[in-house]
Amino acid sequence: MKFSFERMVDGGLIIVGLTLDKKSKLRMILDTGCSNTTIDSNALYLSGYELKDAVEIVEIETANGIVESEVFEVNQIKSIGILKSKFKIQVYDFLAHCIFSNYDGLIGLDFLEGTKFCIDTNLNEITITAK
Repeated sequence: MKFSFERMVDGGLIIVGLTLDKKSKLRMILDTGCSNTTIDSNALYLSGYELKDAVEIVEIETANGIVESEVFEVNQIKSIGILKSKFKIQVYDFLAHCIFSNYDGLIGLDFLEGTKFCIDTNLNEITITAK
């Protein structure tokens, strides 16, 4: 299956849509250098999750150093034709850490686990093949 993506002019980031629990539409960066999918806490809250319901706290390494991140199990997420149920995501408060952006998080390699994918930056397409 092929999916088109948007490229940000500055930096060439790959932007894709993500649906959380069949209702919330989020703008995400597809980041193959990121191990774990991470969503802004405000986007998670606006999607109906209670911020007190984290299942664990982990330390993550960011460009600005090591920070604590909460982990939540979401019911369902879908992006670029991949559907994951009962999926654990990291949640980070972008605003509290002075991150002002027009995206809601990062899709990491954990989301792509179990798929063969090819990113074509000439055509701005991602080809997904299930194993």
